[in-house]
Amino acid sequence: METGTVKWFNNAKGFGFICPASGGEDIFAHYSTIQMDGYRTLKAGQKVNFSVNQGPKGNHACVIVPLEDGSKLKKSNQ
Repeated sequence: METGTVKWFNNAKGFGFICPASGGEDIFAHYSTIQMDGYRTLKAGQKVNFSVNQGPKGNHACVIVPLEDGSKLKKSNQ
């Protein structure tokens, strides 16, 4: 798994992007791949672990594991 930081996440649309710690292109993140109980969301600035798959429109995260509680971070794009 890779580590990165959530660039932004739109709760209404259910997706956003992750900036990989290793650099390179931002990774598409869909709410359905977030591994957590309850309402699945991410916050801008939140640290996450993730796995990457190649999709038809580029790289996307297939498993996203939040590393910290996003409630203390700045509010994401909603």
